[in-house]
Amino acid sequence: MTPQPSASATAVPERHRFRLAAPAPGWEVRVDTVVVGSGVAGLTAALRAREAGSVLLVTKTVLDAGSTRWAQGGVAAALGEGDSPEQHLRDTLVAGAGLSDADAVRALVEDGPGAVRRLIDTGARFDLADDGSLLLTREGGHLRRRIVHAGGDATGAEISRALVAAVRAGGVEVIEHALVLDLLTDAAGHAAGVTLHVMGEGSRDGVGAVRARSVVLATGGLGQVFSATTNPAVSTGDGVALALRAGAEVADLEFVQFHPTVLWLGPGAQGQQPLISEAVRGEGAVLVDGPPESGGTRFMLGRHELAELAPRDVVAKGIMARMRETGAECAYLDGRSFGERMWRERFPTILASCRAHGIDPVTELIPVVPAAHYASGGVVTDLVGRTSVPGLYACGEVACTGVHGANRLASNSLLEGLVFAERIGADLAARHAAERAAERATDAPAAAPRTLPALPAGARGDIQRVMSLGAGVLRGADGLAKAAEELDRLALPPAGDADRAAPGVQGWETANLHTVARALVAAAALREETRGAHWREDRPERDDARWARRVLVRLDADGRPVAVAGPPVPPTDLPHATHPTPHLEQQP
Repeated sequence: MTPQPSASATAVPERHRFRLAAPAPGWEVRVDTVVVGSGVAGLTAALRAREAGSVLLVTKTVLDAGSTRWAQGGVAAALGEGDSPEQHLRDTLVAGAGLSDADAVRALVEDGPGAVRRLIDTGARFDLADDGSLLLTREGGHLRRRIVHAGGDATGAEISRALVAAVRAGGVEVIEHALVLDLLTDAAGHAAGVTLHVMGEGSRDGVGAVRARSVVLATGGLGQVFSATTNPAVSTGDGVALALRAGAEVADLEFVQFHPTVLWLGPGAQGQQPLISEAVRGEGAVLVDGPPESGGTRFMLGRHELAELAPRDVVAKGIMARMRETGAECAYLDGRSFGERMWRERFPTILASCRAHGIDPVTELIPVVPAAHYASGGVVTDLVGRTSVPGLYACGEVACTGVHGANRLASNSLLEGLVFAERIGADLAARHAAERAAERATDAPAAAPRTLPALPAGARGDIQRVMSLGAGVLRGADGLAKAAEELDRLALPPAGDADRAAPGVQGWETANLHTVARALVAAAALREETRGAHWREDRPERDDARWARRVLVRLDADGRPVAVAGPPVPPTDLPHATHPTPHLEQQP
């Protein structure tokens, strides 16, 4: 029987807690705040949390190895002449396809300009015009030029450089090469720290515990759940999986944004793929369905009023639709009108990447396809980053603040990390002061959580194959049901100990990917419509009457993700017509 959304919120399962199969902690430290992750959100949260006491930042590899350093386009904020937070708000709500939380978006766009200026004060150097003002560009879904960038197309690297320098100089303790495992809670159910595994850090080698008044998750995305993604290898959904095991609520997991223009490296390409920034289209490059000798034409004209600068979900769907219509393996991005100088000065990183793969964008078309890029959903938070578990915060891509709704507006991700990390810092300062006054203990133990069984060795590749086939850009009831069955089969006890993944980084990452994959499939199966980044071939229309609401997920008593329909999202006065769904003919 197909699950049906109710007219009001459907109760999610009661909180059940689980843990990974891991050794007991062999060492312990205590701080006021532990921040997990070192992208723009984690670094900013760590800097702001200093006002609330001692801070420890833990990161999976090294400080600058997260997704932030790969960001090309820039940071969106209403900084230009004639622009305003209200206009930025409208563009964000349109892109969110009816599911953005208007209050969260307003917090983003009103705090945004100040957050960018504080980032500049921290040391970030953005590109400037001849008159010394910030040089602004435009990307898909934005009706104004409001994207600040650095090094042409190396914005993330510059932001990471500045924030890493500030953290190293700012009294924040750092542990690198540390994979977070599970949340520690006290007897009242409040977050009280984390367990983690540190690789080669002297006395802190192996599994340890960090006891803390508050935990901030800033672990980034989950792109490695798919075979091909723009995300780095560290993006294995660790924070979302940890939150689910801790009993926290997650939402909007079905809205995985597939970036429309990723360099196509052939049909068998896997792992992290080179990104061709949306800013390339913002500067005038166009999409065509084939090289000139084959009669290639622009195919986004007529599909959306903004053509190549439509929101990302629309462009990705347009590319997939045209590939299906023509039988092609990719589409092409034409930026030959830029000339050598513009490519070299404005997009040096992309130019080098293309040439390294045998494509010269100065004289040739760039083959592109959509690939998994950004998770609009994640751990549900309020406007100051608090989750449904007291003392547990989340910010950045791991969080679901409600800003992105069904589809993230280009270059809002770095801004969201900045804004909500700063808001967490302010809340921590007030909360910790109150706790110290009340002398609340943070180490009274909670009941021991149940241990999830280890997965079969080598399950990671199976998860990625299943997700790419059944829950990728194109989805349908049959494919999602098959994906759920195959993922459930992986959860069955292996035939023998030799088939089990031994405790260790690879096994723990695979367990996290499995948890997140099952949750994403459950959410995508429940949402029987096409909206934003969620494209159901069997339900091609947007259905506001039934689905103008979040899909919430928690783990049930057996550790299985359960998806339910949440309360309706209050409507805005934005026209539905701004998000047409391109026609997609069924394959014969």
